Amino acid sequence: MRYLILEDGSIYEGEGFGSARETKGEVVFTTGMTGYQEAITDQSYADQILVFTNPLIGNYGITLADYESLEPGIKGVICHQVARHPDNWRMQTTLPKFLKSLDTPGIQGIDTRALVKKLRMYGTMRGQICSDKAEAKEIAEQLQQLNVTKGVIDRVSTSKSYPVPGSKRNIVVVDFGLKNSILRELGKRDCNCVVLPYTVSAEKILALKPDGVLLSNGPGDPLEMSAAAEMVRKVEKQIPLMGICMGHQVFALANGAKTYKMKFGHRGFNHPVREIATGNIGFTSQNHGYAVARESIDPDNLMITHVEVNDGTVEGLRHKKYPAFSVQFHPDSTPGPHDEEGIFDYFMQMIDQRKETENHA
Repeated sequence: MRYLILEDGSIYEGEGFGSARETKGEVVFTTGMTGYQEAITDQSYADQILVFTNPLIGNYGITLADYESLEPGIKGVICHQVARHPDNWRMQTTLPKFLKSLDTPGIQGIDTRALVKKLRMYGTMRGQICSDKAEAKEIAEQLQQLNVTKGVIDRVSTSKSYPVPGSKRNIVVVDFGLKNSILRELGKRDCNCVVLPYTVSAEKILALKPDGVLLSNGPGDPLEMSAAAEMVRKVEKQIPLMGICMGHQVFALANGAKTYKMKFGHRGFNHPVREIATGNIGFTSQNHGYAVARESIDPDNLMITHVEVNDGTVEGLRHKKYPAFSVQFHPDSTPGPHDEEGIFDYFMQMIDQRKETENHA
């Protein structure tokens, strides 16, 4: 048997799969009915134990083409049931074998409905996957002291720059925990990209003379990204800029707003978001435990462009003076609905308009 022990002393029993090692992390849940591979390989889940609310996962196996990162930082997987006989013409391995290759433990057979109810009622908790529950009290006390966010982006961001060739617009991508699907969307638009570490300076970005800068998604507490916020303050004045998820939060911090940790976050592919200008509602893919505080937004600098329908969370911002904007959700939509893919086209239009204005100046 394998056990999940939470910081409040709760114990959940199940059957282990994947790696047999013990692990600790922040226990969060996703409401996505599909996309388990994309979620597991999404670096925004680094240092977290992910609970799937869908009762069955693994039914279509694993395929290399659906990786969001090759070395994911997720700490563990919790589900009610893993498919015994997955079947898909694209699959190259099974979910249990995949997790074992990553040295990532999983537990099935847990009452995930009860677990998710607890997380929704009391908020995100720290947990440990282990093989012995005898020392549950001591483990719970240790978990209460565990800092699960400190330095996590440093562990998942690239340490070296690398190119993703294209032939049109030149885009700098700042990696806070980049999803491959973001690069795929830029590739569809034939962008010539260079991916840089999150520690990159504004001076280095400006020296590359890009047409646009994209701030990627990523895990952890945005308040640790003060240096990145300072970089954004310098770059946004000169180059069109777009932020996604963590990039959205860093963009907000750069312009005087504040962020806060949510009770249990938004994780899944069914979050309705309203665009304020049109009233249109799109369903979005989301994965974040922090959000921008609405009351902290300076109306002289930023305007709110999108809000989450269910709880009013700020989901989009645009600068009033510079060609810069951000969204909290994932317009790359992998996995999930494709309602907001046009966000990338809006970024391309912003870049083209800026270039046209400069050519006529």
